[in-house]
Amino acid sequence: MSSKELLDSLNVSRETIQRLEIFDGVIQKWNPRINLVSRSSLDQLWTRHIADSVQVFRCVKTPLHWVDIGSGGGFPGLVIALLAADEAPEMKVTLIESDQRKSAFLRTAARECGASVTVLSERIEKVPSQEAGVLSARALASLDDLLGFSERHLAENGTAVFPKGENWKKEVDNAQQRWRFEVETSKSLTEPEAVILKIRGVERV
Repeated sequence: MSSKELLDSLNVSRETIQRLEIFDGVIQKWNPRINLVSRSSLDQLWTRHIADSVQVFRCVKTPLHWVDIGSGGGFPGLVIALLAADEAPEMKVTLIESDQRKSAFLRTAARECGASVTVLSERIEKVPSQEAGVLSARALASLDDLLGFSERHLAENGTAVFPKGENWKKEVDNAQQRWRFEVETSKSLTEPEAVILKIRGVERV
């Protein structure tokens, strides 16, 4: 499936695609300097990174406050903000990224693409509790560690949304040794063996 067909299947509007094209240009400009995505995946930016982020947005109900941790090159957090600009303008989007250069990139990209975001340039465990309706992270840490961040930053009835690769079942099993949680899976549209984990009710065992 081409990137255009994939985005069509995910109901991405023409206006949002225009914003994403601007975002693509900002990434191409910044990537040689701070390595936002691997050079090998840059040619597959729209399927490997952008569409992958769009499906994260699509798998949960739009909250009042979406928090993305370890936002790095803006996946999925900045893509979430670009979708929200068109579909959920009332939603607040917060990106947490401790790397100062990547934080500068996120602020620049958001400004150039017309997305409203708050970028917090601090370590995730140092940021005050965000009371997020949805917490997301992509390729950041093990599920065990992500649940620790969820305990800190999720609102009481919030949902954590974590894309995971083919070893996701092992990660869930390992995490259940330290945590109680409800988990639901959605099959990834961009990687055959991958899923998106939707997690609620995180508590320490």
